[in-house]
Amino acid sequence: MATREVFESRWEAVGLLVPTVIVSVVFLYLPAVRAVELSFFEVGFGGTSTLVGIENYRQLLASGEYHASVAVSVLFALVVVVGVMAVSLFLTFLIHEVGVGQSLYLVASIWPYALPPAVAGLVFLFLAHPTLGVFTQPIEALGVEVDWFSDGGQALAVVTIAAIWKQVGYNVIFMIAAMNNVPKSLTETARLDGVGRLKRLVRVYVPIMSPTLFFLVIMNTIYAFFGTFAFVQVMTKGGPSGATNILIFDLYRTAFQFYEFGVASAKSVVLFAVVGVLMYVQFRVTEEYAHYGG
Repeated sequence: MATREVFESRWEAVGLLVPTVIVSVVFLYLPAVRAVELSFFEVGFGGTSTLVGIENYRQLLASGEYHASVAVSVLFALVVVVGVMAVSLFLTFLIHEVGVGQSLYLVASIWPYALPPAVAGLVFLFLAHPTLGVFTQPIEALGVEVDWFSDGGQALAVVTIAAIWKQVGYNVIFMIAAMNNVPKSLTETARLDGVGRLKRLVRVYVPIMSPTLFFLVIMNTIYAFFGTFAFVQVMTKGGPSGATNILIFDLYRTAFQFYEFGVASAKSVVLFAVVGVLMYVQFRVTEEYAHYGG
């Protein structure tokens, strides 16, 4: 029979929590408060600051370039989240259904997640290179001219595909665990009733896996907005013509290339607000469809 350790002294529990609280305060909460504070200042390279109120936010509202960055980021995040979920669910189902070599297929689908984002970006940089890329000639044989260094749509597509490929492994880890927890009796009943594989996936597995899928939608959204910086930095540098200038990369350029720390802080606050609103909408919409049993 499993037992649960109960602390007799509150100080023991406090002692275990202190390291986590310190790390969270120093590296999360204080920087966040500082960013909000700096967003109301004009901060120079030497550290001098002048209070400007909401002028930095007005500058963002009036900036067409920044509006384009917001639009690109939302589109990019939407495609990444939907693409990752769809590809991961399909791969997970195939791995779950295979009879021989399941572990090998599982490892093959997970290993890209182990790559650092910069390395994953370099892989796609060479795979899709207009002259050196392995995929270039087959694509051009289909009548499609490959030049994503100068074509904004192609550049965004390549970065999006790279971001999806990198994140699939993370999702497969959770999905395969959730799918293995589906009662075998349901699967056998569906097979006896003549339910096809695709319908079985959609009507049997997905509803039962919905809490896990809901969690992954949230994590993939965070990844799309905050974890894809390296792909843009390595592959496109935000170009061509701002086609891949997503918010997290635009924030970096503003702070560390143009040294406009006040404006960069305002952009970080806006980015947090955009992601917060999207997360709230996702919680409100997806929780209605998540089945937690009981």
